[in-house]
Amino acid sequence: MRDKLLKLKAELEAIAASGEESAAIVELDQSKVGRLSRMDAIQAQAMAQASGQRRAAMLRNIDAALRRIDDGTYGLCIDCGEPIDPRRLEFDPTVLRCVDCASKFE
Repeated sequence: MRDKLLKLKAELEAIAASGEESAAIVELDQSKVGRLSRMDAIQAQAMAQASGQRRAAMLRNIDAALRRIDDGTYGLCIDCGEPIDPRRLEFDPTVLRCVDCASKFE
């Protein structure tokens, strides 16, 4: 699972590095760009920023999962302490709760 998490982390970091310019500040010089183009650029910027925030959250979750692997608590529910179904971990290796506790949490 460590290898899977490290691979996912590397992929997310590569995407983050390539997408930083889309989240840059939109220039509002009307002589260079029309109003609709500016609106498109602002929308693209907002989507890039939201995507960046989701990526950052996922990277934090991956780092936390790697720490749990190191301290021996990976795969145990943070609420009840019972083992998390391996199929659930395969689907999302950063998951913190078993199905029962996750349904109670939501």
